[in-house]
Amino acid sequence: MPEGPELHLASRFVNDACRGLVFGGCVEKSPVSRNPEVPFESSAYCISSSARGKELRLTLSPLPGAQPPREPLALVFRFGMSGSFQLAPSEALPAHAHLRFYTAPPGPRLALCFVDIRRFGHWDIGGEWQPGRGPCVLLEYEQFRENVLRNLADKVFDKPICEALLDQRFFNGIGNYLRAEILYRLKIPPFEKAREVLEALQQHRPSPELTLSQKIRAKLQNPDLLELCHSVPKEVVQLGGKGYGPESGEEDFAAFRAWLQCYGMPGMSSLQDGRGRTIWFQGDPGPLAPKGGKSRKKKSKGAQQGPEHGSEDPLLPSTAPSRTRGAQRGLSEQTTAWQPEGTSLSQDPEVPLVPKKGRRRGRPTTSGGQQAFLSTVLWGEEGHHQMGCAGGRGGGVGGESSACGLSCHLTCPPPRPPQTPKDQS
Repeated sequence: MPEGPELHLASRFVNDACRGLVFGGCVEKSPVSRNPEVPFESSAYCISSSARGKELRLTLSPLPGAQPPREPLALVFRFGMSGSFQLAPSEALPAHAHLRFYTAPPGPRLALCFVDIRRFGHWDIGGEWQPGRGPCVLLEYEQFRENVLRNLADKVFDKPICEALLDQRFFNGIGNYLRAEILYRLKIPPFEKAREVLEALQQHRPSPELTLSQKIRAKLQNPDLLELCHSVPKEVVQLGGKGYGPESGEEDFAAFRAWLQCYGMPGMSSLQDGRGRTIWFQGDPGPLAPKGGKSRKKKSKGAQQGPEHGSEDPLLPSTAPSRTRGAQRGLSEQTTAWQPEGTSLSQDPEVPLVPKKGRRRGRPTTSGGQQAFLSTVLWGEEGHHQMGCAGGRGGGVGGESSACGLSCHLTCPPPRPPQTPKDQS
């Protein structure tokens, strides 16, 4: 799932890719998207972007003399589990491009596309950040810190610190891999009570005898949890590139993977938190660890002996080629793509793992005709998922969880076909 750094890198990509381009015409929405239509048309406009926490704002600004005369329009995007922006030739649009902004002639016609394979992403018209989200951990550090320490009486801080860190009312921009890296650096067990961890920061005051440079040096050498909530995402942004989730052979993803110290790394353990999301850690999980929860330890590649150890692989995006790779072949330097997450739909770190079940006895086989029918019902004639999801879309403010019962195209089994009288006998 894209986190704060990925939204900021996406915003940077949009600004770089659209610099100097003039867009024109209507904004085109995919017919399968349930997001709102974008009522905007202009003969000539430019696109700019900004990000805050886990949201991105796109602003469409008509150029002087553009027809019809109108005011700028802003859209706010939340990427869900697989949102991204790509710039592609209009005749080679990427799959799952649910919102498209086309360039105006002359010159090759390009399209800035909001691509969302799993369709949990959402956009709102009007440009207002989602109410209830706290200050951005990257851009509004002082306000973020004050907001957390002022509200420690909130019931979310009764929960384990690993769960509280995903509450976007207080930690806007923190997600699954960031919480693991932050807690690991401080050696804080993930299932310590959040309030007990954070209350100590209220009494933490540097000695008044220290000079300003000494105070700064002390902070850099011994950062606390809230300071790391600011500096660790900043490190990812400074890596540049596309951030979390590669396409095949991307050098910037190699840098990101080398940067990771805990998330999915060999020797680290993992547990499911109270919302079914995987938390990676080292050592004791803490007193609020789920009862009966079985910790899984990531083995090194040399220790893995076969497919039976597959469940212990890190929940990291693979380096398999993206489905949209073909759409990007032949692009010039300006038609690049930013994608925060790989297109392998079974690797999202915040989707609860599906428990393995024993083999059913006497399960009726499915004929070829039944399989074709079920495939059409589930995926449609063009391969798009047609069924709803219990997790809803857009994500909630109090913790960015999207628990999808149909977690991905690769793991959703077809429903059991209705039994015939012969089967029932």
